[in-house]
Amino acid sequence: MDLADATLDELRSALAPALAANAAFDGWNARAVDAAADAAGVDRDVAHLAFSDGPVSMIDAWFATIDAAMLARFTPEQLAAMKIRQRITALVEARLDLVAPHRDALGRALAILAMPQNAARGARLGWRAADSMWRAAGDTATDYNHYTKRAILAGVYGATVTVFLGDESEGHADTRAFLGRRIEGIMRFEKAKAQFIARTEHRPSLSRFIGRLRYPVA
Repeated sequence: MDLADATLDELRSALAPALAANAAFDGWNARAVDAAADAAGVDRDVAHLAFSDGPVSMIDAWFATIDAAMLARFTPEQLAAMKIRQRITALVEARLDLVAPHRDALGRALAILAMPQNAARGARLGWRAADSMWRAAGDTATDYNHYTKRAILAGVYGATVTVFLGDESEGHADTRAFLGRRIEGIMRFEKAKAQFIARTEHRPSLSRFIGRLRYPVA
């Protein structure tokens, strides 16, 4: 792509990987933007305009490229051939593989997102990652399940990343084992929830009864 005519969104996507590479040494700051711009032959002032919101916008752009790269690793047919827990595991592990070369940059990014003024943005980015994984896994829930699945997976992914940042085991075996246990927990929860709903679906409901009193069927 000719970045001379790129939109700011295209520029953010193009520079994000280089930002992560430089952030490990320089931090998520103006020096990282300058280095990424120079490497791509982009005017520094234009690059700074693309990241005018500061470090959080740089991290946001990098995480977005990780989302896209994760999805590009699998065809729909590959994911469809897996059981649901295998899909989620494969997607999370793909994300970890993609950020592995930039663990220091990831650690710095999470420290920035943990700051009180950035906590809400950090939560949205975690939600976005979980949503990308569930959608790729084929989830089409639109009721409260849509929210519970994503909230739980965001928590599992966040905890797994914390383990990953300190994992020095061969092939990140400790992280993969931790993830496996947490995914198993999600699956048990989903199974128990489905069984509970099935058992209670036709039980008398006080709220439904009161609702009928207020709004009787014609």
